[in-house]
Amino acid sequence: MKYGFWLPIFGGWLRNVEDEQMPPTFEYAKKVIQSAENWGYDTTLIAELYLNDIKGPESPSLEAWSTAAALAAVTSKIEIMTAIRPGFHNPAVTAKMAANIDRISNGRFTLNVVSAWWEEEARQYGGIFTEHDERYDRTEEFIEVLKSLWTKDVVNHDGKFYSLKNTHLSPKPVQTPNPILYAGGESPRGKEAIVNNCDAYVMHGGTVDEVRTKIDDMKARRSAAGKEPFQSFGMAAYVICRDTEEEAQHELARITDVKESSAYAGYKDFVGKSQLEQQVKLYDYSVSNRGLRPNLIGTPEQIADQIIAFEEAGVDLLLLQFSPQLEEMERFSTDVMPLVEAKRKATV
Repeated sequence: MKYGFWLPIFGGWLRNVEDEQMPPTFEYAKKVIQSAENWGYDTTLIAELYLNDIKGPESPSLEAWSTAAALAAVTSKIEIMTAIRPGFHNPAVTAKMAANIDRISNGRFTLNVVSAWWEEEARQYGGIFTEHDERYDRTEEFIEVLKSLWTKDVVNHDGKFYSLKNTHLSPKPVQTPNPILYAGGESPRGKEAIVNNCDAYVMHGGTVDEVRTKIDDMKARRSAAGKEPFQSFGMAAYVICRDTEEEAQHELARITDVKESSAYAGYKDFVGKSQLEQQVKLYDYSVSNRGLRPNLIGTPEQIADQIIAFEEAGVDLLLLQFSPQLEEMERFSTDVMPLVEAKRKATV
């Protein structure tokens, strides 16, 4: 199992807790990622939203790509996975930026391709927001342009959304043929786009059975398309690790005490503009990306057992959220990671 974490660029992950002691500053983000390298984490995911979906649109947050470039220069081992939404970007410029950050990081830069869901954010920032399936049409052509520029000397492209003539990109990325392209999607059209164009599949949080079903389905789709197997299956999850189960449940009750606030501004777009396989209730939305559903909640022993269950279901990358970030990430690295390894060895 590889352990990743969401970079805290929004000031936290909890919509019902105002101050999580996680300031949305570059200084804090740098401290988190440099500590994570020392604690054994493999990946960080930097979400791309121009408005703060967690604390409310009026609250501060960091921009993903400039943050990624800065962090690439002050780290040495960790993979930096940054989200990209085609409706907000020129693909040729994106290919150039990605190649540059990949070189800054010496081959540690990867992309999480997101077809977008927040219509109000697109309105405020001039993004292109169309009907669901057309967003995936754009995404597929966007990826085609990226890959062409990363692998060819000269690119000519005349498509529905983009046009390039005699376009050069140099230097190329360190990774060949391209930086890893992660993506998540639950609609039939989304899955089709991911199967045909991406390298790894990432999921919102789910139960072990839900996730096993998704992984088996995507493996079958990939095989039917005549593609190589996915390189990775990742899942988002929120961790509550405590000395006793009672303490963990008390924390769960605290963070899911739903309060009316602007932190829920994107809720209707998230459930209405996406085609989700599991219904998302306000309780689930208390923590982003359905992070409570995996139930990584309890004692280190209980959480380790649950991680082993997800590993057996096919998950090989956890994209974790914590609050407060530094303290809980360190606890997880010392109390849970070694326990998972010990349990795995005991069953071999």
